[in-house]
Amino acid sequence: MYYVVYGVLYLVSLLPFFILYRISDFLFALIYYVFRYRRNVVMNNLRSSFPEKSESELQTIARRFYLNFVDNWIETIKLLSISRKNLNKRVSGNFEIFQNLYHRSTSVQANLGHFFNWEIMTLHAGINQPYVFLTVYLPQSNRLMNRLLLHVRARWGNPQLQSTNIAKEILPWRKEKYLLALGADQSPAHPESGYWLYFMNRPTVFLKGPEKFARIQNIPVVMMTTTRPKRGHYHFNYFLLAEDPKTLADGELIRRYVKHLEENIRLQPDLYLWSHKRWKHVWKPEYESSWVDTMPPPLV
Repeated sequence: MYYVVYGVLYLVSLLPFFILYRISDFLFALIYYVFRYRRNVVMNNLRSSFPEKSESELQTIARRFYLNFVDNWIETIKLLSISRKNLNKRVSGNFEIFQNLYHRSTSVQANLGHFFNWEIMTLHAGINQPYVFLTVYLPQSNRLMNRLLLHVRARWGNPQLQSTNIAKEILPWRKEKYLLALGADQSPAHPESGYWLYFMNRPTVFLKGPEKFARIQNIPVVMMTTTRPKRGHYHFNYFLLAEDPKTLADGELIRRYVKHLEENIRLQPDLYLWSHKRWKHVWKPEYESSWVDTMPPPLV
C-alpha cells in the first residue's frame, strides 16, 4: 500500500507549482467552507491570543491560516521530487551563523516552532549548513503517513531521531558535530512536568527537555524568525538564543524562546499552527514550583 500511495504522490509532486497551488485552493475551499476543520479551535485560539483585534481581523487571519495550512501539505508533497537548485531558489536563510559556530564549538541546538512550512525548513537547512543535521520527530499514529514523512525529511541524508527514545538514538552522533533540531513549542503529556509561563496571554506549559539538554551539553542554542514573502517562498532568519546555556538560570532559556516565539507570531500570525490544541492544559496552583515567568502566575 505504501508504494502505491508513494507512487501517486510522487507523480503529483512532478506538477509545476502553479498547478499544485490551484489544487491547494480547491482543497482550502473544502476544508474551510464545507468541512470547517477545527474552526472553533482556531478561532478560540486566535481570540485569546489577540484580544485587541476585531472579529473581522481574526477571521482574516484564520482564512489566511487555512490557506497556508493546505499549502503546507501540498508543498510537502512537492518535496518528494524537488531539486536542491529549485528549493534554494525559493527558500533563503542566513546560514553564516552556522558556519561561524561550526568552527567555534562542537555542536548546536535549534529550538524551533510550528511555523509553516517546517518541512521545507528542515530539508533546506539540512543541505545549507556544515553540521550533521539531526531532526527529532514525534511518530505519527498513521504508519503510512509516518513512513512518508520520514522519507521526505531524510531524502538528502538527514538522520531522524524518534522523540520517544531520543536519549538512546542520539548516542551514535555524540562524537560528531551535529545540529539538533527540536520542536520546542510542544506541550508535555503531563502538565506538572513542564515549565509554566505566559504565552500569547495565557499560562502555558512547555517541555523541559530542550532547555535541559542544551544546559547539560552546554551547546549554543539558535532560533529563527520565519517569514513567507509570497506564496511558495520562505525566508528563515537564524539567530543565537544562548551561547553558553549552562550559565543561565533555570527557565531563562525557555523565557527567551517564548519571547521570540511570540514576536514571530505577531509578525505574520497566519504562519503559526492555530489548529493545534496548544492550550489543552489549564493552569493550577499546584504547578507553582514549575512557574518560571518573571510575571507572577494568575490567581485562581
